[in-house]
Amino acid sequence: MNLTKINMIAKPMSSATQMPVLFIGHGSPMNAIEENEFVQAWRDVAKALPIPDAILCISAHWETNGTYVSAMQKPRTIHDFGGFPRELFAVQYPAPGSPELAKETKNLVKKTITGLDEKWGLDHGCWSVLTRMYPAAGIPVIQMSLDSSRPAQYHYELAGELSPLREKGVLIIGSGNMVHNLGLVDWRKMDEPGYGYDWAIEANETMKKFILSNDHQSLINYRARGNSFDLAIPTPEHFLPLLYALALKEEHEPIEFFNDKPVMGSLTMTSLRIG
Repeated sequence: MNLTKINMIAKPMSSATQMPVLFIGHGSPMNAIEENEFVQAWRDVAKALPIPDAILCISAHWETNGTYVSAMQKPRTIHDFGGFPRELFAVQYPAPGSPELAKETKNLVKKTITGLDEKWGLDHGCWSVLTRMYPAAGIPVIQMSLDSSRPAQYHYELAGELSPLREKGVLIIGSGNMVHNLGLVDWRKMDEPGYGYDWAIEANETMKKFILSNDHQSLINYRARGNSFDLAIPTPEHFLPLLYALALKEEHEPIEFFNDKPVMGSLTMTSLRIG
């Protein structure tokens, strides 16, 4: 099923429903204000999901020393970028927070001591996507940080501890990009979605094969996968949110890809729904 073709009315959660999990290739912050095929697919995915009671986002753009969850009542909209139009800096996403969900998430995590954060808010890896999926900003949102000192295996194991939230109406979203090398972006191709370097396409296709075969360990050991992966993942922060999503997959749950295109040579917007 092609999720970009879905146009369903979102359904309320029932107590017996397990929420799906998403990994979103979020790309440029400009997706928050531009109209394109990627943001339309985000809207379509949201329509096809049960209406979440709350959202937990693991974004590439909140790296910390240690693991934290945002625990404020009213998270601020963080414009954590530069050089973009004034219109983008004017965007606000006034979704409520949920100190209660933050505490519950903290208590679920046994792998480390998780801190409750009162300062961060919602960064663009989170709000640039949610403003298109849930523009009314009425669903409580919290974020979990990425401990930049820890290896991929650690993140995968920690993510698995979040599984009980799916039974409680929480939509868990990993937000990053499977292939993300800003240093090699071809800015001349900004208006040509589908343009990708050979190594970017190779890495993206190999990642998809591992995902579909439930070979998560090969993705965790991404540094052993060769040159295309080295170029695709020069730093791990945009790749790790994918591992958070995959760690929550149950053995026989279906996976559906959407927005499966490269952009500007060295990025891919490839996204997936689990469940």
